[in-house]
Amino acid sequence: MPELISSNLKDNENRLYEKFAQKSDLIIRYFKIETLNNITAFIAFISCLSNGDKINSYILHPLLRKDFSIQQKATDSNRKAPDIIVQSGLLSPTVTLTTDLNEACNKLLAGDCVLFIEDCPEAVINSIGGWEQRAITDPISDVEIRGARDGFIESVKTNMVMIRRRIRDINLKFESYSIGTRTQTEVVVSYIEGIVDAKILEELKNRLSKIDTDSILESGYLEEFLEDAKFSIFPQILSIERPDNAAALLLEGRIIILTDNTPFALVVPSYFWDSIQAPGDYYTRFYIGSFVRIIRIFALLLSIFLPSLYVMLVSFHHEMIPTPLAMKMAAGREGIPFPAILEAVIMEIMFEVLREAGIRIPKPIGQAVSIVGALVIGESAVQAGIVSPIMVIVVSAAGICSFAVPGYYVSMSLRLLRFPVLFLTSIFGNFGFIVATMAIFMHLVSLRSFGVPYFSPYVPFRAGDVAYDLIIRAPWKIMSKKKRSKTNVT
Repeated sequence: MPELISSNLKDNENRLYEKFAQKSDLIIRYFKIETLNNITAFIAFISCLSNGDKINSYILHPLLRKDFSIQQKATDSNRKAPDIIVQSGLLSPTVTLTTDLNEACNKLLAGDCVLFIEDCPEAVINSIGGWEQRAITDPISDVEIRGARDGFIESVKTNMVMIRRRIRDINLKFESYSIGTRTQTEVVVSYIEGIVDAKILEELKNRLSKIDTDSILESGYLEEFLEDAKFSIFPQILSIERPDNAAALLLEGRIIILTDNTPFALVVPSYFWDSIQAPGDYYTRFYIGSFVRIIRIFALLLSIFLPSLYVMLVSFHHEMIPTPLAMKMAAGREGIPFPAILEAVIMEIMFEVLREAGIRIPKPIGQAVSIVGALVIGESAVQAGIVSPIMVIVVSAAGICSFAVPGYYVSMSLRLLRFPVLFLTSIFGNFGFIVATMAIFMHLVSLRSFGVPYFSPYVPFRAGDVAYDLIIRAPWKIMSKKKRSKTNVT
């Protein structure tokens, strides 16, 4: 329910102090507007969120000086003081009027300055946010050798600017939403009108309107609310940190979701094949980009299945191993007290612990600790006869392959998949391995992202997309003439 602004300044001041508490960082300053018959007014702002220099330059200085244009319009008795101030007295980029005190409070918390005038039940909102923010730096998670060096930051306005610089199209739209009853987080939906699929856009707006939560502190909150299959291990919404990647996806007809206070943007709809594609593929020669994608697919498969294949061969199918290699493996496992499956689980858990520790340890020593820890623990485990040397190689290779997949959270999903595949293989041998593989692919085929098949363009099959820009990246001369149809809902 709206709470109407009072015509009495003192009443408005007391209500503001009640909402923000007397000792908060709310600043209220009274003054008189001489050119409007010495009418009394006050401005309210949050000291840590607003820019004091802008308040002086854009609001106080124009209102306190004897400005002829304001004085001339003030002689018109039919004109209200707020209307005169909005049209002639302020220099803020955006100036609006409101009669709702709750809206005024929300704007104060967003860094704006609000002007209250005596005998006037309206407040003037001035957009002059000026809080500190970090500089634009290289993206941390989406690293590329060639390409732009700017990454999204925690300011949604700055992120919008970085996208707008790359796409100077009047059809590029930004729609803002406020989500979270307590945090009132600004969420911006970006798309190119005429390219985006209207059904997907409408579905996204519908899902955003149904979100009922106290807080949205990061885009990961939104991701869980918006996903189709919330319990799937595969992320159905792509998370990116590069504005050049966001611009490219917008031009494909995708929708970018920017969330304030986070440098990660969400992309809908998303596809499984996004996990093997990277922005750098398009910045280099097409045959190099195609070769790297093939390497990533190979790494993706090894990261999931390599430990399971090793356990299957060692435990159930020795005859499939070449004799010289089988003898080496048998010699390496001599004296190992654990079965192959327990070896693999121990090493996998230790690898994940080292990876997590490398993230949490302070940066100057994190890399050294993770590398030394892996070498020392692996060598010590082999010498102590706990694990075989080949198992160390297998688990390390699988872990390295998972890092070759673009997108940190996609690689995390792949690492988690190792464990169910590993357990099924250790129990049922090649039958368990085949069942686990089929279950993964059946699940991928059944998934949808905002109504679009997650495994598209293979299911349903579209030869054009497969041939031009999936595993093989065609030359730009060919791709630039092709109308992409990935985002069609089927």
